[in-house]
Amino acid sequence: MNSNKATLIGLTAVVLWSAIVGLIRGVSEHLGATGGAAAIYTVASVILLVSVGFPRLSSFPRKYLLWGSVLFVAYELCLSLSIGYAHSGRQAIEVGMVNYLWPTFTMIAAILFGGQRASLLVVPGFLLSMLGICWVLGGDQGLDVAGMLVNIQDNPLSYGLAFAGAFIWAAYCTVTTRMAGGQNGVTPFFMLVALALWGKFLLGGHAGEMSLSLSALVYLLLAAAAMGLGYAAWNVGILHGRVTVLAGASYFIPVLSSALSALLLQAPLPASFWVGAALVCGGSILCWRATRSQAGVA
Repeated sequence: MNSNKATLIGLTAVVLWSAIVGLIRGVSEHLGATGGAAAIYTVASVILLVSVGFPRLSSFPRKYLLWGSVLFVAYELCLSLSIGYAHSGRQAIEVGMVNYLWPTFTMIAAILFGGQRASLLVVPGFLLSMLGICWVLGGDQGLDVAGMLVNIQDNPLSYGLAFAGAFIWAAYCTVTTRMAGGQNGVTPFFMLVALALWGKFLLGGHAGEMSLSLSALVYLLLAAAAMGLGYAAWNVGILHGRVTVLAGASYFIPVLSSALSALLLQAPLPASFWVGAALVCGGSILCWRATRSQAGVA
């Protein structure tokens, strides 16, 4: 596939992913954290079967099949459950912001393990992203260490899952680029996530009751479409397109996602939140520029 076309397809994932936090939270409020997530990945798997199809697994490199599936499933569990376990719409948006550290972590991983050259701009970029997250978690006061600690202590599970997920997705992006050999395992990976979540649900590891309604079904279909089609597009971009361009575009997801989530969840956000979100984006963009400048691209 042409690199520019694959990159363009990958960029559509940025738009779809911007709606995921608000949609996952909307589903979890109706169907519970685990049951809602399981339903989302089940429907998304059907969408992927129709749009992408099921690959011939025998043609997959074994390392990619193993590590790709493990990392993908682990990340999706962290993402969906961190949002579902949030105590409020506002907290779900904050958790989503922590998850959006993954573009910065992906670029750092590309530099440390992928041989990506970078300028010293990567250092202030990383620090700025971390400062932005601290600003977001500080609450209405902005950069407030005491407030941040209180906020995290209110729900350490959600914040911890989101932070772990950011690391895991960065590892996934790095590993799949090296091991995939051009293969796309997104459909079977999604099925594994759905199986894992239904297993957790049936074993009693779920929070909240499932309450079916028209609103729940609408949220479910929208979330599954954004999730399934988004990852299908992203996998094409990661495997065949320009990873640095995709990572650079993904840095704008936090602000757009927060705006959409605040609208969907009717959760007004204070000015301090937007300052933090801007810092996260700015830091991520600096990391991106650090690699672009070394590649000689203006």
